[in-house]
Amino acid sequence: MQKYYICPECKGHLKVGEYIIFAAKNQKKESGLLLLHPKIGNYDSIKHPSFKHRKGEAIDFYCPLCNASLVSRFDKNLVHVIMMDKDKMEYDIYFSRIAGELSTYKVSDDSTVMSAGEHSHRYTFFRIPDKLKKYLHSG
Repeated sequence: MQKYYICPECKGHLKVGEYIIFAAKNQKKESGLLLLHPKIGNYDSIKHPSFKHRKGEAIDFYCPLCNASLVSRFDKNLVHVIMMDKDKMEYDIYFSRIAGELSTYKVSDDSTVMSAGEHSHRYTFFRIPDKLKKYLHSG
């Protein structure tokens, strides 16, 4: 099934061929391109050997078209993009920006969440019922 991956800021298409393309920076502010497999739960990636990062390091992800940061607004350890299926249904996709951490979430308009990855239990926000989420940010 054909799926499109879109920048939440400029609405530009991020998938070319078989991979989603991101501009990225490691913690030393060295830049590179990261190509990630579009299938949720498949953590294959491609990068140039000169773009190095350590396991556990937070990688900054940017749209390669508009250079907007793709860090999630509600958790600084997650990246946010939009996935559109062949029927033009949109889903919010979140994945960990921590190198080596395998966590991905597909969230539909009705807040149904599909999670993947051996570390997906680390982001329990997605498991909290909607009626209780209003209390997360109260003082």
